[in-house]
Formats: sequence, C-alpha cells, structure tokens
Amino acid sequence: MRIEVSRDVFRLAQVFTISRGSRTEAQVLTVRITDGGVTGWGECVPYARYDETLDSVAAQIAGLPEAITRAELQEALPAGAARNAVDSALWDLEAKRSGRRVWELAGLPAPGPEITAFTLSLDTPEKMRAQATKHAHRPLLKIKLGTPDDMPRLEAVRAGAPDARIIVDANEGWSAEVYADLAPHLRRLGVALVEQPLPAGEDEALRGLERLGPICADESCHDRASLAGLAGKYDMVNIKLDKTGGLTEALALRDAARAAGHDIMVGCMVGSSLAMAPAVLVAQGAAVTDLDGPLLLAEDRAAPLHFDERGVHPSDPALWG
Repeated sequence: MRIEVSRDVFRLAQVFTISRGSRTEAQVLTVRITDGGVTGWGECVPYARYDETLDSVAAQIAGLPEAITRAELQEALPAGAARNAVDSALWDLEAKRSGRRVWELAGLPAPGPEITAFTLSLDTPEKMRAQATKHAHRPLLKIKLGTPDDMPRLEAVRAGAPDARIIVDANEGWSAEVYADLAPHLRRLGVALVEQPLPAGEDEALRGLERLGPICADESCHDRASLAGLAGKYDMVNIKLDKTGGLTEALALRDAARAAGHDIMVGCMVGSSLAMAPAVLVAQGAAVTDLDGPLLLAEDRAAPLHFDERGVHPSDPALWG
C-alpha cells in the first residue's frame, strides 16, 4: 500500500468573503492510496479555525504506517482534515477493488439528490441584495453573518429573494444578548435556522434560551464525543467530514445525534466535488444540506458532481465511491 499526498488549488468563481476574511481560491490536499494496482482518493481542506495548515495536515498523513485499515485509522489520527482525506481514499479504494459502491459497502440505501443551500458571500447590503436576486431561484440560501451590520444585510437578502428559505451562520460572532435582540427580526424575516450563534466553549447561555427557530451546532460539534455537551443548547448538529475525520465517523455521528434527538445538517468547507462526494451519502434525509462548495468554484475535478433543480446528486463512480 502506498499513500501519496498532493496539493491542489481551485480558483473560485468570485471572491468569497466571510467575517473571518476573504479568499479567491480553494487550497486542498488530495490523498491517493494505491494497493495492488488500484488507487482510491480523497480530499480535505485544513481548518484554520483549529490551527490546521496544508503543511501540518500533510505531516500527519506522512506519519502514518505504509499499510493501514479504516478501523486502524480511527485510532491512528484524531478527528480532523488529515483523517478525513485518508478515510475517504480508503473507502474509494475498497469500492474500486470490490466493484461495489461505497453506499453498498456501508450498508446504506441507494442515495438520491438532496436540495443544497447556496452560500452568499459577505458584502455590502446593496451587493448582497443583488446576489440574492441573482440566486432567488434557488430554494435555500445561506448567509454568513457575525458582524455589527448583520440586520441591513439580512433585510437586503430577504428583499432580493422573497421566496427562498434562508439559513444564517453567525460564525461564533454573537453574544447571548445580541442573539436575543436579533431573534424577533430573524423570525420576521423567515430565517429557518441559525448556526453557531455563540462561540464554542462559551455557549452555556443557549441552555434554556427561548427558541424562535432551531439552533445548530457547528464549531461546538466535531464527532460523537461532542454530543454529551450539546443537550439543551442545540437542536441540530452540522456534520462536516473535515471535522469528524471522514465518512466513517460522520455516519456514526449522524446515527448517534439522531438517537440523542438532534436534527441533522451536513455542511462542507470550500472544496471540490471530490470532497463533497462522501458527504452526499451522509446528507441523505438530512434536515438541511449545505454542500455547495463546487458551485462556488470556477474549476472542478473531472467527472464533477451534478447539480440541478433537484439538488446535488450522488457521485459518479468515475469521481469517487
């Protein structure tokens, strides 16, 4: 077995801005695992929020033994981007060697398309209204907030897309007082969901807070070990493979979260179709799917995921799985 890591860069269709900064490209790591003449691959996006870099993640992968199973991988690396890329590559390798799809190997029902959110880049209210008007045909729009000018932006997006469902990601940018002040306006504007309003580790104030709509844990939920601390604070969990450390833990987290009474959201970093492909399997039946990474790119992998009015479709075997 041979594990190889390479860096890939995908240009974005336009500058993408959130409260933490702007970017013009997606920088990813691609892992290829070859065994017996068959190669499987996977992709990850290092998470700067957790001090991951391209170099640090590549070093984690380089430290793995030459031969490793998916079960051994769960113990060899912690949850995070490095384990995600290797886990995804191992699933793909197993599928290619067996001639079966990953969903079959995982004992899952045949997947179908899922409606996905489309994320609007942070900008002036006027420009965000123009973005919303351009994408008003999409059934679900996501807005990144967490700044002092949140309400004018939200008002502008609702004016530009009066019929779309809107979800909001505060990116840990609010306090309990700010959330309480904004909540009536969020309801008035038909916001269906708020992601991570308070900083992870400082979210006890959510316990017992009046709900005007579901609150979703993003930075507060990584893997199954996170679940015990979410009770009473969150209604939903956002599962991202770069947080869980791959499809293996993501599927286990999905089942455990549902058993604990949480609804499921499946999200992503800005990456290519290769990164989204395993996440589409996790997103089956999710309350919210946010796998729009390829829609934000100016270029993508060969055999990319297909998006249409029915949503994001499962991958072709030529891409992954």
